[in-house]
Amino acid sequence: MLNETNTLEEKIPAPARLFGASLPELVQLMERFGQPVYRARQIYEAIYNQRLYSLDEITTLPAALREALKAAGHAVGIPEIVQTARSVDGTERYLVRMADGETVETVWMPGGDGGERGDGTQAAEEEEHPTHDDDDYKRATICISSQVGCAVNCQFCLTAKLGIRRNLTPGEIAGQVAAVLNRQNVEVGRDRINLVFMGMGEPFLNYAGFMAAVGLLTAAMRIPESRMTVSTSGILPGILDFAKETVRPKLAVSLNASNDVVRESIMPITRKWNIGALLEAIATVPLRPRERVTFEYVMLGGINDQVEHANELIALLKNMQAKINLIVWNSGPDMPFHEPAPQDVAAFQKRLRDAGIPAFIRRPRGRDIYAACGQLKRTLEQPVPLVAIAPAATLPG
Repeated sequence: MLNETNTLEEKIPAPARLFGASLPELVQLMERFGQPVYRARQIYEAIYNQRLYSLDEITTLPAALREALKAAGHAVGIPEIVQTARSVDGTERYLVRMADGETVETVWMPGGDGGERGDGTQAAEEEEHPTHDDDDYKRATICISSQVGCAVNCQFCLTAKLGIRRNLTPGEIAGQVAAVLNRQNVEVGRDRINLVFMGMGEPFLNYAGFMAAVGLLTAAMRIPESRMTVSTSGILPGILDFAKETVRPKLAVSLNASNDVVRESIMPITRKWNIGALLEAIATVPLRPRERVTFEYVMLGGINDQVEHANELIALLKNMQAKINLIVWNSGPDMPFHEPAPQDVAAFQKRLRDAGIPAFIRRPRGRDIYAACGQLKRTLEQPVPLVAIAPAATLPG
């Protein structure tokens, strides 16, 4: 029986939405409802491992407690997938709505996009040496947003056109993963799922929220940090903080240029920290055995795609445990760029590899539905889609 439920309900603080709460926070909540500690563990298990959507589904809790929680304004609060677009290559792009009505985009890439190749981890091994038992498990990558919009203003990225609305909370970041795992019927621990914090926003400008979400994903949802990669445009203070973390994803840095002049012209925020300072900060991040830092390099035709640029990259990275992901620019409306010529991409990659730097061309996924790198933009305004957008419920899962 609940103790003093009627008098305690108004005193119970946030989190009203339980998804995002830590176990100590749930323990405190149950104490205020006069409940034993194990009730907090039951909620923790139900929302993070079973990924249940409503309090009514948590049948391990007494009905009276469920009703009291609802009466106090509490809900599980996993974000809602409200729209889905499906690419010809199987990629799905989701419009995910938060409790306040703000939306972000999250992407499901069956089979991944090759981004892990060469980074020295188990995910890379699976990518480079696939097996033939795909019917027995899912292997996919989920691309997650960390902010509503983005403040970095990279000139080649559609998301930059949105500006910044707000940071996402830890529960909203991890909740995107839960919503997609549920849609795809993923079994964590059996299916091989990689997470990339490469959607809308700059994770290191929402550092506390991002790292708290990593804690939920690792401790509560049991996804190893070695299967996560965070991409930053080069926020130097965030990188220095990241180097001190004991539990952390793999690091990817959006370099996108081989010298400061070009980099500042296409990524204005980098004027705060030149490439030299950025590389010094990256060097402080301790790497796991065989791990490499990933440098992402969006290739823009006629701007950063020539062999002389590759030679500058070689000089910058020759003493680093690094790999490079070459990303052929994904086009968007009203953008003053064009794709590099295929022969220029091939020559660029060959020059890097000849110098001993692992370089991979990342597979574009979902370009036809604006789901590829740099194309996420549906939060505040809709680009003209190249395929029809349909509600999630009308598409097979």
